[in-house]
Amino acid sequence: MAEVTIYTSAFCGFCHRAKHLLETKGVAFTEIDVTADATLRRLMTERAGGRHSVPQIFIGEIHIGGCNDLYELDSAGQLDKLLNPA
Repeated sequence: MAEVTIYTSAFCGFCHRAKHLLETKGVAFTEIDVTADATLRRLMTERAGGRHSVPQIFIGEIHIGGCNDLYELDSAGQLDKLLNPA
């Protein structure tokens, strides 16, 4: 299974929703909480090509985007392919 990283903040409903989808699929992920850490938030923004909202989700080195992007991939049947490359 591909390595998943999700940048979050403590009181973000979209973050909780994205983590829930990953958890229901049995996906282990690394969570990086940027709530009170300006350095981590800056690193997230750089890695995400300027996007500064949370969550920012990566599968391997592929930037997925935010919660809605994750759900759109799942609805299109593409998320499982990214999570379990052949």
